[in-house]
Amino acid sequence: MTSFDALLLLSFGGPEGPDDVVPFLENVTRGRNIPRERLEEVGEHYYLFGGVSPINALCRELISAIEADFAAHGVGLPVYWGNRNWAPYLADTVRQMKADGITRAAAFVTSAYSGYSTNDQYLEDIARARDEVPDAPEIVKLPVYSDRPGFLDPFADAARDALGRLPEGARLVFTAHSVPLSQPNRELYVAELEEAARAVAHQAAPGKPWDLVYQSRSGPPSQPWLEPQIDDHLEKLHGEGVRAVAAVPIGFVSDHMEVKYDLDVEAADRAAELGIAFARAATPGADPRFAALPRELLAEAAGERG
Repeated sequence: MTSFDALLLLSFGGPEGPDDVVPFLENVTRGRNIPRERLEEVGEHYYLFGGVSPINALCRELISAIEADFAAHGVGLPVYWGNRNWAPYLADTVRQMKADGITRAAAFVTSAYSGYSTNDQYLEDIARARDEVPDAPEIVKLPVYSDRPGFLDPFADAARDALGRLPEGARLVFTAHSVPLSQPNRELYVAELEEAARAVAHQAAPGKPWDLVYQSRSGPPSQPWLEPQIDDHLEKLHGEGVRAVAAVPIGFVSDHMEVKYDLDVEAADRAAELGIAFARAATPGADPRFAALPRELLAEAAGERG
């Protein structure tokens, strides 16, 4: 990996205690004029889990898995970690990288897709953080990876596992974070989601029907977002006679709050109300195949084989 002297894991961030919840949500929604009452309402999702988002712990697990993969393949690069919305903040990480003598790092983002909030905004985060640090290291974002086996294969195994926990005839329903229809590059985001879902469905349940739906919508009701939302789709499936659903959160790389609450609590409760058996597939998390992706992308970016 001669072109780089470090790997940067770049993620969203999340609160690690009850006192962090509202300040974290203020960071996430800065500039959007969201009333504090609404932030406190959303904060209740976190308080159900002790005010702690799983995402930072999941990032630590992923870093350990990446470091193990690096060690097994003779890659000597240090791994740094920075977040968009909570400590360790990206700018602080860039300062530490500079102090450590890093000159050119590759960034692996915990988002597999193109689109504004899933790709372009991270590029803006990198540029903003570097602007805060005089003579900051160069940081090159690694490509999106929604079509890579290291991302898709763990999902296929998890989808098979979820289907195996349900009665015969269960429907595969893939979910991803909804975004406003006006968001830049929304069409590319949807196209990549559809292709990833198709690939996983072909591996997990070839020939069987599947759906792509959305979750975690926010913003005013007057603003159109990607639809259908999963709760509405569960009602539609119930009306069609579907009695079991395996939800596959194809839009996410780890079991963070929008998976743990929006699917494991809200969607599961709605399925129970409708009499639909419901199982949720795991995300890649720290699966060794997923943890190998940074090394593989680094090798390609450096023009090497690995």
